Amino acid sequence: MHTWKKMLFCAGAIAFATMTLTTSCQQKATDPESRYRELIDQVKKEYAPDRRDKTFDISVKEQDGQWFLSGSTTEEAAREALVERLHSIDAKATAEIRLLPDTAQLGTQTWGVATLSSTSLRYGANYSAEMATQVPMGTPLRVLEKRSYWYRVVTPEGYIAWTTTTGVARMDEAAFENWKNSDKIMVTADFVQVLERPNSQAATVSDAILGNILATNNRTQGQYLAVSLPDGRNGWIPRNATQAYDQWLQSRCPTQENILATAQHFNGYPYLWGGTTTKAMDCSGFTKTVYFLNGIILRRDASQQAKTGTEVEVTENFENLQPGDLLFFGRKATAERKESITHVGIYMGNQRFIHSASRVKINSLNPDAEDYYDGSNNLVRVRRILGNQDQNLGITSLQQHPWY
Repeated sequence: MHTWKKMLFCAGAIAFATMTLTTSCQQKATDPESRYRELIDQVKKEYAPDRRDKTFDISVKEQDGQWFLSGSTTEEAAREALVERLHSIDAKATAEIRLLPDTAQLGTQTWGVATLSSTSLRYGANYSAEMATQVPMGTPLRVLEKRSYWYRVVTPEGYIAWTTTTGVARMDEAAFENWKNSDKIMVTADFVQVLERPNSQAATVSDAILGNILATNNRTQGQYLAVSLPDGRNGWIPRNATQAYDQWLQSRCPTQENILATAQHFNGYPYLWGGTTTKAMDCSGFTKTVYFLNGIILRRDASQQAKTGTEVEVTENFENLQPGDLLFFGRKATAERKESITHVGIYMGNQRFIHSASRVKINSLNPDAEDYYDGSNNLVRVRRILGNQDQNLGITSLQQHPWY
């Protein structure tokens, strides 16, 4: 191609690209659906930026020339803001935003109790959605809404996610209070079976794991105790695998020694993304489980736990750290990027810590140690948990939590 033809071709291509880009931007700016979605994003960012503890789930559709916004939220202020701002740009648009819990849908049964030994919760109402967390059987829940055969629920630490309808026994407030006040037992064995009859050869009703809470009428037969699962299934469990819940709770003594003993009990247990029960745990699921079994409820994720308790200064030889402190790893904040917390472990003393990474294991912060943790240079901060429960620092004891 001749040079002058090349120049004309390039000039034409540039002009066409510029015109296309301008037209595209103008269409985006004036397209109603784009405007509504931008409005939804603005309100969500302002009132419910973190899906883990606030819900703002809004969709947009057009029908016969009219636009409809529908969905649900836990934040009344967000609903009011969306409606007000929507009508300021389109008085004809309709917004039907349900405030959660949705009593019109659920009636009075907005409470629940987890019914599976390890009840899985996901970020979406389908099995392909990312695993968010898990709760052990007997965990009290707040039920927000129902979608097909899924419930959106809130855990005791305030985490919001979806679980199947078989994973929750829904209750009204009176039934929930009856459950709270009933005689219950804590499962103290790592794994045990609830059987149809007080006989080791009987059929299984359910499995049960360390940390499960079941109701009982205290009837015994031989070495077995009669129990009721939260969804009403009845069975028998070996007595030596249980302890009366009230006695168990009163015996909780979250000392440094007890925290480390519990943590080391899980040495070698497998890692599972989203795992938060003794079957398998991710890093923050591990720290949460260890503290729960010592009577303390932590926030769910490492980035949330990193904002609780009190800050501990990290010195060169880690002499300020105490056993039981939580170590948080990730990326420190810079002028260009925000802080990112991606991992957590429990400090043991002598520059060693225990954490769940591929499996629960012990590593060292000392670069000269054989079990040196390669990510030690990514230590961002240390937070002290022990002694800070029930001090409005994001840490609650089971004894003080109103749901237990």
